[in-house]
Amino acid sequence: MEPVISVIGLGNILMMDEGVGVHVVNALRERYAFYPEVDIIDGGTSGLDLLPYIAGRDKVLIIDAVDFGKEPCSVGLIENDGIPAALQSKVSLHHLGLSDVLSVALLQDAAPKEICLIGIQPKTIDLGLDMTRGIWDNIETVIDHAIQKLQDWNVQCVLQSRQKSSK
Repeated sequence: MEPVISVIGLGNILMMDEGVGVHVVNALRERYAFYPEVDIIDGGTSGLDLLPYIAGRDKVLIIDAVDFGKEPCSVGLIENDGIPAALQSKVSLHHLGLSDVLSVALLQDAAPKEICLIGIQPKTIDLGLDMTRGIWDNIETVIDHAIQKLQDWNVQCVLQSRQKSSK
């Protein structure tokens, strides 16, 4: 059976805090098994290539660095119709791609029934492989929010490993 829920981590891991979404989905994939099955996608900086993981899905959870206009490392959650407005203030170029994918899914009458964006305010998106200490310190909060949202969607999240990513 094709998964009806996607969890997509967005970001560029070459730009410090901007790669947080990718780090979170990698941690989810390593630590948990999901029932019913959930597609866990490293969306990187993909744009329209994400359409098969969004169009026609019942629910989509996106994890990314988001400019909420708040203090660095603040975690926020935006759902459904609030997401396009949040993407107007772009942290990076892939937000344009995500906005396009959501628009195409809507035009195809294949938009997800529910969509949720969990974001963390980046401290810096300079070139570099390591996220800042504050983002690493709050990555567990983002993971907890993602697990809670999946559980709200009646997904059983079974812990396989307690190993934590740390820097």
